[in-house]
Amino acid sequence: MTDDPVPGGLDATDVDEVTAALLTASRLLVAISARSLAAVDDAVTPPQFRLLVGLSTLGPAKLVALADLLGVNPSTAMRMVDRLAAAGLVTRRASPQSRREVRVELAAAGRAVVDEVTARRRADIAAVVARMPAGRRRALVDALRTFTEAGGEPPAAAVLPLGWT
Repeated sequence: MTDDPVPGGLDATDVDEVTAALLTASRLLVAISARSLAAVDDAVTPPQFRLLVGLSTLGPAKLVALADLLGVNPSTAMRMVDRLAAAGLVTRRASPQSRREVRVELAAAGRAVVDEVTARRRADIAAVVARMPAGRRRALVDALRTFTEAGGEPPAAAVLPLGWT
């Protein structure tokens, strides 16, 4: 490990310490995410949940748009949609513009899954934040905003409810 300066006025030791702290925090957030999904009786996988969240924000969407959102090929997205439709979480309808296009829409049961998982995740994160000293919370908000800005992430209001663009 070196103490050579790095961009932003930090030395390599500072960057390593911040990186280690963020990796540890990300493990906690992944664990919270996994618990929130497990609470719905393993009804959906994390990628399927991302698809449901996308539909909850976008509204009815073409399969190609969903594949792009998830970063998968359309055949993979189609298999995910098939499984979610079989579970009653999404519906498929012919597009009003073209009968050959299929639009996927969140069903009421899918909306309930998104709402339940999001509420559980929010409650678990709030419980962790509540255990923090009050004086440190503002510093965390400032640090996380700075981190996400440096990473090019848009503000929370511009993204999906759980942070996926």
